[in-house]
Amino acid sequence: MNLKSVSSNRSDPAWLDLQYNNRALVPEHAAHFERWAAASAQARQGLPCLLDVAYGHGPGETLDVFPAPRKHGRPPAPVLVFIHGGYWRSLDKSDHSFIAPAFVKQGACVVIPNYALCPAVTIPQIALQMTQALAWVYRYIGTHGGDPQRITLVGHSAGGHLAAMMLACQWSLVGQDLPDALVQSAMSISGVFDLEPLRHTPFLKDSLRLTPRQVSQASPAGFAAPPLQDGRGELIAVAGADESDEFVRQNQLIQSAWGKEIVPVCETLPGLNHFSVLEALVDPRHRLHKLAKQLLKD
Repeated sequence: MNLKSVSSNRSDPAWLDLQYNNRALVPEHAAHFERWAAASAQARQGLPCLLDVAYGHGPGETLDVFPAPRKHGRPPAPVLVFIHGGYWRSLDKSDHSFIAPAFVKQGACVVIPNYALCPAVTIPQIALQMTQALAWVYRYIGTHGGDPQRITLVGHSAGGHLAAMMLACQWSLVGQDLPDALVQSAMSISGVFDLEPLRHTPFLKDSLRLTPRQVSQASPAGFAAPPLQDGRGELIAVAGADESDEFVRQNQLIQSAWGKEIVPVCETLPGLNHFSVLEALVDPRHRLHKLAKQLLKD
């Protein structure tokens, strides 16, 4: 690939739309959404769960908890917090309940938060909502059998971006009762870590309304690498090999920015697009699922 040509393309609106419009890149995306919705409804019906628990007072500030199976003498369960995607402007936690069963079956407590959507809020405001969601998890997940010392984040697309933001958070500024290493580890699936291209992408511009200051505030690739805290704080970054060149570049960018100590695994997974890569997360046979499972055990 000619890097100079790619760099110049990033000022071409048509090229940016081609690279970042995942629904256009995957014509069968509606079938993925239909499968997610059906599996999510089944998960809510088949698993014990607490739905629409408030973690704040604003619009969208609710979360769903899928507790781990409780057994006498079992220690508190590791906690998987899944942050959904949708370019910060669409989708809902209820579309992603299907993430829970595979991990609850393995003894984890799963939490899926919502957040307000652009353009009613900005991306930095959504990131602040996620800090409040994580603070709620730390403070209250013990009531639901989870271990607040073992919180792992997994996020898809916009959620992958938010997972990296949470890994870089200075938690003492969120609450004096919160530990510096609130997040044990994180996984970003098809995340975006430099928001500058999105500021110029036509199909996103009107809803995201990104300003240069917001790009600076919310681009993890521009942050100093977060320190490891007692061996905690690693990020796994993955994308589908069938995703656009820009999503593959964005995935590699966070390892380049933060280094291999913080991002020890940075992979493109063969045969997966922007939507099927999320389905691989819940397939016990797939490497992506095994990577997430290992994070929960560490």
